[in-house]
Amino acid sequence: MGQNILYLSKNDVEDVGIQMPEIIEALDETFQEKGKGRYEMPPKPGIHPGQDSFMHAMPAYVPHLKAAGIKWVSGNPGNQAKGLPYISGLLILNDPETGIPLAVMDATWITGKRTGAASAVAAKYLARKDSSSLGVIACGVQGRSHLEAFAHLFPLQKVRAYDIRPDLAAEYARDMSAAFDLDVQVVSTVKEAVQGMDIVVTSGPILKDPSPVIEPGWLSPGAFASPVDFDSYWTGAALQEMDKLVTDDISQMEYYRQAGYFQKTPKAWADLGDIAAGTKPGRENDQERTAALNLGIALDDMATASLIYHRALARGLGRTLPL
Repeated sequence: MGQNILYLSKNDVEDVGIQMPEIIEALDETFQEKGKGRYEMPPKPGIHPGQDSFMHAMPAYVPHLKAAGIKWVSGNPGNQAKGLPYISGLLILNDPETGIPLAVMDATWITGKRTGAASAVAAKYLARKDSSSLGVIACGVQGRSHLEAFAHLFPLQKVRAYDIRPDLAAEYARDMSAAFDLDVQVVSTVKEAVQGMDIVVTSGPILKDPSPVIEPGWLSPGAFASPVDFDSYWTGAALQEMDKLVTDDISQMEYYRQAGYFQKTPKAWADLGDIAAGTKPGRENDQERTAALNLGIALDDMATASLIYHRALARGLGRTLPL
């Protein structure tokens, strides 16, 4: 008897209609499971064919969702000049009982949304509940995804946006102001996007040998930082200033450190799974500076892909192909 696989294009993945609150909830539950040790996810191996480019294999098994699979993802900082996305990839879902592939889907949308959702999960435990201002450094896909995710959890009123390309920051301000009814102000320096903000996200390219500019004292007491681009924007001294530095997977952070990343970055105080599961505390007072240096892990992808796969089946989306 022949086996079939469901192919979901980028348009199919978007048309499924999964919303950001659903992804945040799914990832929150998955991090709680991670904190209880109910998962399998080895450190992601990769190849690096160009300067600051990468191709990573990201496998994971999420038992409570019966989701198993792998994402093959690439990032290339030079793609923007070619009119191509910085991040692209494919994701394969397998039946965890038989190992048979169930679906192949574009991973570009998934990566964009789940990254913002994972930061929002961290912010749920580490940011002040009354956080109303957001600083965004780098106004690409992740700058947009993070604003969308944070807007669902916090009473945002003011956003400051910085990008090395002022035209992109201006476009971001127009789009985000209209989409979320917020006061989005373009600023001309990184410092303006950090100082006085309740939440700060940096989302530029990930650099192995960065030249960071964010200094100690810029992030206000009581603020939460989300360095999506690892430590590319944050000096080691600024990260040392954090009262709590959390990551989404401590073992993978140390794996990266051995590969040459995070040379001036302090070790993580806790794994986000431990905080979500309640075995370590999140924010404990309104003066703590906190940060979630999330690496982007395969558990996020499998949880999101599982939502997409089951919704696509229910709605008859995608194309069935023979294996």
